[in-house]
Amino acid sequence: MVVLLGTVRTGTVRTRIHELDALRGFAVGGIMLVNTWQHVEIKKTHPVGLDWLIEGLFQSRFYPIFSLLFGISFLLFLRGNSRWALLSRLFWLFCFGMIQHRFYEGEVLTDYAFYGAAVLLPASFLPPGLPVLLLGLVGVGWAVHPAVGGGPLLIPGLFLVGMGLWQLRPPRSLLLPGFAAAALATILLTAAWTSTHDWTVYSVAALAGAAAYALGLLLILRPKLSAVLEPLGRMALTNYVSGTAIIALALPLLEADRTRWSVVGLTVVTLAAQAWFSRWWLSAFRYGPLEWTWRCLTWFRVVPNRLKSGRDENRPLPDPGLP
Repeated sequence: MVVLLGTVRTGTVRTRIHELDALRGFAVGGIMLVNTWQHVEIKKTHPVGLDWLIEGLFQSRFYPIFSLLFGISFLLFLRGNSRWALLSRLFWLFCFGMIQHRFYEGEVLTDYAFYGAAVLLPASFLPPGLPVLLLGLVGVGWAVHPAVGGGPLLIPGLFLVGMGLWQLRPPRSLLLPGFAAAALATILLTAAWTSTHDWTVYSVAALAGAAAYALGLLLILRPKLSAVLEPLGRMALTNYVSGTAIIALALPLLEADRTRWSVVGLTVVTLAAQAWFSRWWLSAFRYGPLEWTWRCLTWFRVVPNRLKSGRDENRPLPDPGLP
C-alpha cells in the first residue's frame, strides 16, 4: 500500500504526499456511506438487498485503510516533532472524540488516540521495519480470533502494519500482484461468509477487501481522480465529524425510507458538497477548520493558516491528516 507513497523534498521543504491524501479521501467517502447505513436501525427488522450489498462489500473495508494511514502519519509526524508533541496531539484528538461521542457512540477518534499512545508510541522505540510489521500482523491475527471479538481491537495491529510497511517501503512492482491476490481472497472469503455467516471469515474478508480497495485505487489513481480525493483527505477530520453531524440530522428521513436508497443519496450529496468545500477552503488555507484547531491546540499557539498567494504546493508539509 505504500509502494509509491514517498515524501517529496524541495531543498529543505517537504511537500504533500498526494497518494496518502487521496487514499485518506477515498476512505472518508467509504466511511461516510457505511456510517450512514449503520445509523438506520430499521434495517434490522426490514432488510433489503441494498443492506446485503453494503454489508458484504463495504462495511469494515474502510476503517482498516484509515488505521494503516494512521501508522504512517505517526512516523511522518515524528520526523520533525518530539514524542511529547505527539502525546499532546493524541490528547486533543481524544477530546474531539469525546465531543463527537455525545451524538455518535460509534466514533473511532477516542480509540485512535488511546491506541496511538498505548501502542504506536512504544513501537517507535523498536527496530524499524520487519519487527514492527510482524508485531502488527500478530496483533491483527489475535484480534480476528473468535475469542477476542475484533472490532476496535483490530486497530492497534493495523496501526503497526501501516507503520512497518512505511518503514520497509515495498517496491512498486508488488502493487499489481498484491491487488490481484487481495481481490481474489476477497471474492473467495466473501462467498464463504455468505454460506457460513462466520464472523472470523467476515473479518478476514473485510481486511482483504480493504487491501484490494487501497491497492486498486493506487493502480488507477490519475491526476483528475486525485484532484477530487485529495481535498477530502486533507480535511479528513473536518469531513468525518461534519459527516456524522449530517447523518444525525437526517436520521428521521433515513429511518422512514425502507428502500435504503436515501442512504446512498445522502452519502453522494454530502461527499459532493464536502469535496467542493474542501477544494474551495484549501485554495485559501493550509489546513481545514478542525485540522487547524487541532494543530493550534497541539502547540498551544495560533498557527498561521491563510495562504499568502493561493495554492502553494511547496509549502511545508502539514500534519499528515486524520488522525
